[in-house]
Amino acid sequence: MASVPQARQGRAETGGTGTGTAAPISLRGAALSYGERVLWHDLDLDVRPGEFLAVLGPNGSGKTSLVRALLGRQPLSAGTRTVLGRTPREAARHIGYVPQQATLSAHAMLRARDLVRFGIDGHRFGPRLRPGAARRRVDEILEAVGATAYADVPLGLLSGGERQRVRIGQALAADPRILLCDEPLLSLDLRHQRAVTELVDARRRSHNTAVVFVTHEINPVLDLVDRVLYLAPVGHRVGTPEEVLTSASLSDLYGTQVDVVHVHGRIVVVGVPDEPIAPAPPHHHASGAHETDGVRP
Repeated sequence: MASVPQARQGRAETGGTGTGTAAPISLRGAALSYGERVLWHDLDLDVRPGEFLAVLGPNGSGKTSLVRALLGRQPLSAGTRTVLGRTPREAARHIGYVPQQATLSAHAMLRARDLVRFGIDGHRFGPRLRPGAARRRVDEILEAVGATAYADVPLGLLSGGERQRVRIGQALAADPRILLCDEPLLSLDLRHQRAVTELVDARRRSHNTAVVFVTHEINPVLDLVDRVLYLAPVGHRVGTPEEVLTSASLSDLYGTQVDVVHVHGRIVVVGVPDEPIAPAPPHHHASGAHETDGVRP
């Protein structure tokens, strides 16, 4: 494993675009806080076209809040953000969003094809597609995500994996240039986790779509990820998985000893506290350390 430079406290390293093309997502000096509680600050980040960025960190570290900020639903406390060179609101029609699994009480009787149709119409102003054209487009999307067999089944009767396929279809319906996925693997078994990640990866490779993928489980996406943004109690870090997911790097970010072990191609993190901890002196060690299957602080 390559040696890793010392992580900077509270400041991520900026990734360049790699080409002359402007980064679809750009944050400079970005900070987010709720009252006196600061989730993250001094975040500099560019997400390149076609890049797969995984966002990791413990509960309460601000992963979902970052997605909300990129959607324009959460204001920054400091710094700037641009999405496709504009404000998130102005760029909204080019953003696909896959939310966390949610209760279906309000949508249980909607069919899979209805939810995808919302994705087509939701960003359109003025005349909608004609019924025949819209149906063909919905059928194309359902086929692309492998959901044709249950296109007319109510969402409430679908499994978690099936619903996530449909949600990805909804997110892809507007042909997005950016795909924001907030914990799309929650409550899915390993087979469905892999199916969902492969759908997302296929989209970014075929359309050069930038992907921001919030997850507790790095292992299902480890071989697909270009870079990782790790949000933690003592700072944050951006880099390749080999740079960020090391014992030295994570110990720095948590302010306590954390060990990263590679077992049969999987990453296991040992010693992450059960709850987010406040920044601590280097000699402090949190109690109650445990082993996790993958990076699941």
